[in-house]
Amino acid sequence: MKILQLGKFYPPDTGGMETALYNITEELNQRGIQCDVLCANKEKKYRNDLLNGYKVIRTSSYGIVASTSISPQMIRELKKVITNYDILHIHHPNPTANLALFMANPKKQKVVIHWHSDIIKQELELRFYKPLLIWMLKKADVIIGTSQKYIDESLQLKDFKNKCVPIPIGIKKNDIGVDENKFEEIKVRFKNKKIIFSLGRFIYYKGFEYLIESAKYLPDNYVILLGGDGELKEKYEQIIRENGLSEKVFLVGKIDQKDLGSYYEACDLFCLPSIAKSEAFGLVMVEAMSFGKPIVATKIKGSGTDWVNHNEITGLNVEPKNPEQLANAFKTILENQEIYSKFSKNAFQRYLNEFTIETEIEKLIKVYRTILNN
Repeated sequence: MKILQLGKFYPPDTGGMETALYNITEELNQRGIQCDVLCANKEKKYRNDLLNGYKVIRTSSYGIVASTSISPQMIRELKKVITNYDILHIHHPNPTANLALFMANPKKQKVVIHWHSDIIKQELELRFYKPLLIWMLKKADVIIGTSQKYIDESLQLKDFKNKCVPIPIGIKKNDIGVDENKFEEIKVRFKNKKIIFSLGRFIYYKGFEYLIESAKYLPDNYVILLGGDGELKEKYEQIIRENGLSEKVFLVGKIDQKDLGSYYEACDLFCLPSIAKSEAFGLVMVEAMSFGKPIVATKIKGSGTDWVNHNEITGLNVEPKNPEQLANAFKTILENQEIYSKFSKNAFQRYLNEFTIETEIEKLIKVYRTILNN
């Protein structure tokens, strides 16, 4: 069994999809299943690297338009290597990989589509792209959704549900270590404060502006630490200034992997305030759950985020774009020890039951073997 994963990018380029792709690739190879990666580079440069015994091919890119890397070289590269593999595993949304698959038009290889999210924001572009997307969905032997809820509520998958299989994304807890010095630094800096942590790219669907504004409704012994970077950073800084929140909300920048576990360990609660179904799963919530942290998330129609965080079991889910509801949820959890302990225990148990990398890989290998045997 030889697998080629097609992704947008690959670490050290980071994001939820990149993390999921990396974990799958690493784990399959550790189990003796050959799994290589084909993705775009973030610069106009071709690279073919050997990483931990497997190939990572990064094709030259002319830039990113409508969240899509412009990399014609991916088409040529897939045509060149396709016969080396039994299964092509495409991580979607990824129009470039979709086009490469269409041009290569595999005859013998099985096709797996890993449906991380519908295409939401790029409505105009979708009108032109949709025929190619439909071709790929018809071509697919199986479509993996990250939750049954997302599969059920996806309009773009409604005609292909007979091909869909839910496999929640798992994480490698050992990769999220705690640096004791960093942990102590955070706790000392925010001594006697209740720490709310959030993390992600500073882009439209994350809803971080509403998390920042929630600080207006919180007592002075609460702080919000927001990790990440992106195009909306200046907007967030402006909201903090205009509302006088500089002693309550702290933009801590992009967090190195070596420090990430220290923030999860130091915080009291994790929040994912997303506002659109582009946030299909919320892997950061799973990471926080693995540290036994209660979650506050949002109820987004068509998203799996409020499935990942079970309301009143692992935390609370509130309406999107509502800073006051966020603040009330924080206070409900952090000012009642019985509720806090219940959510904390349940969050960790849910991680163990549903979201370990071992569980995900076992299900994935079963899917691979099933389609190869058919």
